[in-house]
Amino acid sequence: MNAVQPAREHRQFTRRLLGAAGLITVLTALLAIQIFRLQVWDHDLYATQSTHNTIVLLPIAPQRGLILDRHGQILADDQTGFALTITPNKTMHPEETIQRLRRILPVSAEDQQRFNRDLLHARPYQPILLRGNLSPGELAAFAVQRHQFPGVDIQTRIKRHYPYGSLFAHAVGYMGRLTPAEIREEQMADYAGLDSIGKSGLEAQYETLLKGQPGDQEVEVDARGHTLRTRLRNPPRRGVTIRTTLDLAVQQAAAKAMMGQQGAVVALDPRNGDVLAAYSAPAFDPNAFVDGLSTAVWSSLRDDPGMPMANRFLRGSYPPGSTIKPFVALSALHDKAVAADQRLAGGAYYQIPGTKHKYYDWKPGGHGAQNLREAIRDSNDVYFYQIAMRLGAIQLGNGLAHFGFGQRSGVDLPGESAGVIPSPLWLRRRYGQTWYQGQTVIMGIGQGYLLSTPLQLARATASIANGGRLVIPHMKQSSGSATQPLDFSPEDIAVIQGAMRDAVTSGTGKSLANDLHAIAGKTGTAQVHHAQRNDSGRVLHDTIRLWQDHALFIAYAPADHPRIAVAVVVEHGGHGGSTAGPVARAVIDAYLNTLTTPEVNS
Repeated sequence: MNAVQPAREHRQFTRRLLGAAGLITVLTALLAIQIFRLQVWDHDLYATQSTHNTIVLLPIAPQRGLILDRHGQILADDQTGFALTITPNKTMHPEETIQRLRRILPVSAEDQQRFNRDLLHARPYQPILLRGNLSPGELAAFAVQRHQFPGVDIQTRIKRHYPYGSLFAHAVGYMGRLTPAEIREEQMADYAGLDSIGKSGLEAQYETLLKGQPGDQEVEVDARGHTLRTRLRNPPRRGVTIRTTLDLAVQQAAAKAMMGQQGAVVALDPRNGDVLAAYSAPAFDPNAFVDGLSTAVWSSLRDDPGMPMANRFLRGSYPPGSTIKPFVALSALHDKAVAADQRLAGGAYYQIPGTKHKYYDWKPGGHGAQNLREAIRDSNDVYFYQIAMRLGAIQLGNGLAHFGFGQRSGVDLPGESAGVIPSPLWLRRRYGQTWYQGQTVIMGIGQGYLLSTPLQLARATASIANGGRLVIPHMKQSSGSATQPLDFSPEDIAVIQGAMRDAVTSGTGKSLANDLHAIAGKTGTAQVHHAQRNDSGRVLHDTIRLWQDHALFIAYAPADHPRIAVAVVVEHGGHGGSTAGPVARAVIDAYLNTLTTPEVNS
């Protein structure tokens, strides 16, 4: 019994060993056959497929540079959003796919048109944007049914963001969809992976600095367009951050003071031309442009009677009205057309010798005889009618040009208007008309064809405030600033400065005087040409807002140590002192209240 047991176990082990050896032999044979098939029989097939694997370079969009105010507050940055994309080679019928997507989330006609346009130029393995800025609800709705939409994906997307909405719409500007017409062919590589470009404001002015440099990655795709691997080659470089001269608090004060009105506010540092605030009312929300406007939204902006897209501080051309008088007066002193202490007769109106037409003073009965300082203080029209006639149209226009009127200021924004200094030659070339003396008369009080922008008015005001230097306004902070000395004597400038102080303490702007900050300024009222007037120039039916005159105010403060110069235009605002003046006061106080230097507090 004991001798038989080992023999049985030996036979069982031998059978198992032979079975395992046989299994190994079979598996080895199968593996050899498979290797032979791959290397010999199917060699041509796999060699052909491998040659169809392609390595392509795909761009990586960079983050755009920040735009900051003078204190580092973010005015424009990038945010990550979610977008719906379609990859062409993963979707048999994109049009049908889009129609089915519409059942679970909105896809506008503009979205589809843009997709179809991009599809014409895209590579089959490159995702194409269909919808941007998906809401959490839309993300959830798509996620539930995602399996029904092969080739449709949710991708993170960098998009421009303006945290203060409409506040800096015209100064900072906005981004919009890139079109082929906006870049030259040699620039295409610099915009690889980018679908937006700066359209206006600082976004457009400093596009080259802000946009950054795209990166790229290698992507290997097979013959069916499936991604096999990716490898980063060049990382994208973020755009340059732009620190501006703008002051958030001052801009907010301007917007609050202009609420419900149309017009513009510009505030400059008269020492160096820093633009502290530049506000145009009404405004628009630049965030609406980031993903492209719908036809309905664009139509509402275009047809809005308030014209929110119009940049009034940069392109708005207004008759300066009586705000021009300090500059006319300084030109007259310089050209010896009048002496500072010389009193000119003044009644209710002025008549050009040998004519019958009467040019009325704004004050019934007139101001009587006054010297230059008194005439600025009280805004004596008859005085300035006479000054204009003494200078003549050409000399008067040349004098105003010294202050920057009739020319672009050089501010670092695109699209600035030059305004108009009219002359006999200009009138003949522009309208084929002959100049008459009455046009010279009203030019002396800022009426007629004379047009200026709010920025030009602020710049000219700064030249009085700083003692006779014409600054170049700028919004990007720089280490230095260029100024142009004006050929006016300190004594003559002091006369004008004193008159502008008087205008606020005891003249047409006295409602703005307070103990907080001493202001020097000048009120202005610009006639609206289509308004109906009586023989004395008074507006009929002045309760109709669109027939009311424009209100203007220029000012600088503190009067003895100026740190801010302001120009305000309120369209159809009536009198400058009561409508535009409080806006200027609010802006000045907002800025000076943030300063604590002994120079300001003194």
